[in-house]
Amino acid sequence: MDNFEEKLKKLEEITNNIKRDDISLEEALKNFEEGIKLSKGMEEELNKVEGRIQILMTEPSPLDKNNQPVLDDFNADNELIGTRK
Repeated sequence: MDNFEEKLKKLEEITNNIKRDDISLEEALKNFEEGIKLSKGMEEELNKVEGRIQILMTEPSPLDKNNQPVLDDFNADNELIGTRK
């Protein structure tokens, strides 16, 4: 899954699947474990976004084309690839 929205959709599918009347306990547990792993990863993504928002909100002067915030760079997996300037 590439983006947050796709992960959220998958988590909703898992949740609906667990609520089925005809699901076995084993299948429900498997789905629950998958949902927990997925939600923890999504929480980490949200925490990183929140950190970036905090940087933007605490900039000392108004932002314009000459005063851009300096953000850490992240790769496609939201892993830090650079350092703050």
